[in-house]
Amino acid sequence: MIKHNKRKSFKSVKMIKNKKVKMESHSATQHLRNDGIPFDASLIESIQINRSAVERRAATISTRRTVKKQWQAAWLLKAISCMDLTTLAGDDTRGNVLRLCAKAKSPVRKDILEALGMDKAGITTGAVCVYHNLIPYAVEALSDTNIPVAAVSTGFPAGQIELEDKLTEIRKSVAAGAKEIDIVISRALVLNSDWKGLYDEVAACRKACGDAHMKTILATGEIPTLTKVAKASMVSMMAGSDSIKTSTGKESVNATLPVTLVMVRMIREYLELTGYKVGYKPAGGIAKAKDALNYLFIMKEELGNDWLQPDLFRFGASSLLGDIERQLEHFVTGSYSASFRHPMA
Repeated sequence: MIKHNKRKSFKSVKMIKNKKVKMESHSATQHLRNDGIPFDASLIESIQINRSAVERRAATISTRRTVKKQWQAAWLLKAISCMDLTTLAGDDTRGNVLRLCAKAKSPVRKDILEALGMDKAGITTGAVCVYHNLIPYAVEALSDTNIPVAAVSTGFPAGQIELEDKLTEIRKSVAAGAKEIDIVISRALVLNSDWKGLYDEVAACRKACGDAHMKTILATGEIPTLTKVAKASMVSMMAGSDSIKTSTGKESVNATLPVTLVMVRMIREYLELTGYKVGYKPAGGIAKAKDALNYLFIMKEELGNDWLQPDLFRFGASSLLGDIERQLEHFVTGSYSASFRHPMA
């Protein structure tokens, strides 16, 4: 539960550092990597999701929890550290990527951080996410940091290529310097309830990733039921996914709180079954600071503080950072600035 302090706010805004906001090293991993388990159909046969119950629970997230003033600022800084700053557009260029990487290294204006007392905290985004052909530019730009480069792969966003082509693409991205690979599953396997086929595909991708962190994108907006979302989540974890991710950001419906609740409950069930901690990444449609807070709240309530660290939780986002920076400036100055004062890149 998030506790509220009724005492009067300090006059100075330089109190965030006293809240002990932990910005973990990107390379720090304090849990065993998910090696997966053998496929067992019995683990998914009994899964049934009550949509109305899920939607009722999800609706309470934004109404039961709120944080204000310096506590909100601290949570928003945490959100930045858990962000995959992303550009996945058809007109991406080397210049776009270099500007994005510069923003990832310095996501909040220096004067704002100084006013918050967080200018020495080393706040960066969790990763930079780009297409395969742009990996070398991102790797070069981030070579003096611990910020990993993530690459979308396996025929992103539709995934409509042969498995061998998917594996080849993964290997090329890893060889180019990507430390994290976001794969997309073949949705037909889920739609046809071919769970063994899904397991085999994800397991093959995990093997191709080697030491690279693998996030498995389910494209939940194209999965018709929450029961299938839950089963796909469980199978992907059984096959060795390091994280499971909602969406490519290209579907008509992307991350939602009901889908998130289902997926994180599967993460919790898998943890209880195997002892492995699997990460979670909501992506697409998360553009406002208040939305980011809701996702952080649900992670804390359902999975605990470990899932408030970038090794186990990420936002897939582009415009979200600009709104968070606006909210932080409002906290510092008492006035909202125009969006163009906080460009993403």
